[in-house]
Amino acid sequence: MTPHKSGKGPEQIKVLIVDDSTSARTMLRKIVEGDPGLSVMGAAGDAFAAVRLMKAELPDVILLDLELPGMDGITFLKRIMEQRPMPVVVCSSHTEFGSEKSFEALEAGAVEVILKPSPQNEASRQEATVRICDAIHAAVQSRLGRRPQRPAPVRIAPPGPKLTANEILPPPVIGRAVPRTEPIVCIGASTGGTEALRVVLEMLPADAPAIAIVQHMPPGFTAAFAKRLNSLCAVNITEAVDGAPLTQGQVVIAQGDQHLMLRRVGASYRAHVVGGAQVSRHRPSVDVLFRSAAVQAGSNALGIILTGMGDDGARCMGEMKAMGAPTIAQDEASCVVYGMPREAVEMGSAVQTLSLERMAAAIMGFARRQRLGATG
Repeated sequence: MTPHKSGKGPEQIKVLIVDDSTSARTMLRKIVEGDPGLSVMGAAGDAFAAVRLMKAELPDVILLDLELPGMDGITFLKRIMEQRPMPVVVCSSHTEFGSEKSFEALEAGAVEVILKPSPQNEASRQEATVRICDAIHAAVQSRLGRRPQRPAPVRIAPPGPKLTANEILPPPVIGRAVPRTEPIVCIGASTGGTEALRVVLEMLPADAPAIAIVQHMPPGFTAAFAKRLNSLCAVNITEAVDGAPLTQGQVVIAQGDQHLMLRRVGASYRAHVVGGAQVSRHRPSVDVLFRSAAVQAGSNALGIILTGMGDDGARCMGEMKAMGAPTIAQDEASCVVYGMPREAVEMGSAVQTLSLERMAAAIMGFARRQRLGATG
């Protein structure tokens, strides 16, 4: 158990690291303390040591490993949420066991799941640093982390330029006609999105229009996420595979670390899975999916942006709107983090704002109007 007093300003976010690996605690401490808006208030090797630290001082965010000695991370998380709810970011391993336990952690109240970093080179180290620090900042902005009159923490600019969707594909030619096709829905989400997507997809009937989803999630986790959702929903949900048809009743979720785009084939669509640079600091990026929808589908698409931190998706949702597509942002009251939807609203990209519970009806209404238009 290693408490730490940084002497830095009170506006900083205090992070408690709980991980049984000494090397992981050291690595995570270095990453967290590299952001001037964050400080490490302590590092514990098990849940009991973490509790002792929390008796002296409560953190703003807990960075939690799930495989702990004595009391496992899920049990510790559930006790936190019962006794003193606070933002928890799960730092999980890239294994089938890790991904399954991570979704159990999200259901128990964790705000975010990130992949435990094992960087092999400078580029991957930088990506891991941005991913971890962003997750912590998102957690403290979540409903669980809101503090009245809390000063905004200083953010460090992540290394390197913030790239746009131009890195992956060119923008649409605004005003260019797109042939009428089957309706297609594109959804983007980040922090809080796993639960938001479950709510929306569970309310959809089996004949819902084809849906393509980008949820910011580590590689190795999206297949388990799709499988989990598929067991709960009437629609058929799978992880996106390049060339997979997007037909009525089919939902695809972008692979972690791969961009997802639409490719029009006749009057329908197929998934196009590609690598490439991080866009809006994400891979997969909502901006890339929305850009492809603007180019390939035009007014045949519906764009929806759900809970999440940052601005990924807001800019290219504006391109969808300019091409005649209806666009919807989740309302603030139902968001875990009102970041991405806020940006879409403030940019004028979102035509409509809806609560999470009204999204499924909006999707089905869009599909009916599109099909009536095709036959009218």
